[in-house]
Amino acid sequence: MKKSRKISKSFIGFLFVSMLIWVLITMSKEYVTTTEVPIAYINIPQNLLLQKQPKKTIEITVKASGFKISMLNLRKKVIDIELNTLSKKNTNTYYVLTRNYFSKIKNQLADGVTLQQIEIDTLFLSLGSLQSKKLVVVPNYKINYHIGYDLSEAIAISPDSILVSGPKNQIEQLQEIQLEPFELSNVKENFSKEIHIAKPKKLSNLRFETEIVTLKGKVEKFTEGTINVDFEIINVPKDFDITTLVKSISLTFIVSLSDFNKVNEDSFKVECDYNISLTNNLNYLVPKIVRKPSFVKSIKFVPSKIDYLIQK
Repeated sequence: MKKSRKISKSFIGFLFVSMLIWVLITMSKEYVTTTEVPIAYINIPQNLLLQKQPKKTIEITVKASGFKISMLNLRKKVIDIELNTLSKKNTNTYYVLTRNYFSKIKNQLADGVTLQQIEIDTLFLSLGSLQSKKLVVVPNYKINYHIGYDLSEAIAISPDSILVSGPKNQIEQLQEIQLEPFELSNVKENFSKEIHIAKPKKLSNLRFETEIVTLKGKVEKFTEGTINVDFEIINVPKDFDITTLVKSISLTFIVSLSDFNKVNEDSFKVECDYNISLTNNLNYLVPKIVRKPSFVKSIKFVPSKIDYLIQK
């Protein structure tokens, strides 16, 4: 039976040290290689906007030690391409010559990395004229209030409209700005909510004046009230004398507790238009509320029909 040979620890150590020395010698040598680096476009002219996604990387040839090249590949720094000056090819196509950015790209590389060459000589960009449009904000909410509570006034939207800028063909498709949906439950106090706008998914090259809108609601406890109000008959011919069986109607309304004492008979005006009854061949008058306080809600009245007699 053959005995297995054991590899001595000293041999393993010698082998490891040899490999380490080889790696250090190899990595310390200078090499010329081509690598891909990410680029970012900055300082786009205010009157122009990207219509299509431009090239995100460029290939460059560099000279550096193996260590530097390894670090360059591991930690690729974004190279800024300034677009202060652009050349125009046609209506929406612009371009920049990469040779004009050789020094800037060189200076943005890490110490010890020498830029030899930029592999692409021209970067093309699709840019369109910037158009602006003020669009109304449309909220998308669902609010459930605690029993006996409700809004005392309309929800305040700030801002209620937003300036949107972008390519003309995209701006023309927009009629309003939708907000992200949100819900509130069992609400019985004032609320303030910051809501993000819902950016159109198919229109990616838009700039928004703001992307957050604040919605504020004033919530109060409400109660029911009832009041008798006299009515007026209008459009009665001069030679007619109309007599009604009742002189007033009973109004039942909903109002916040804080506004309850503001309501009286003079807060409402009720009219019955004789012409409506005559035109529709009705043998009764139809009362209509023509004036009411803005803070009063859900008005019901009795009777809804008023019988009358005519004397000529």
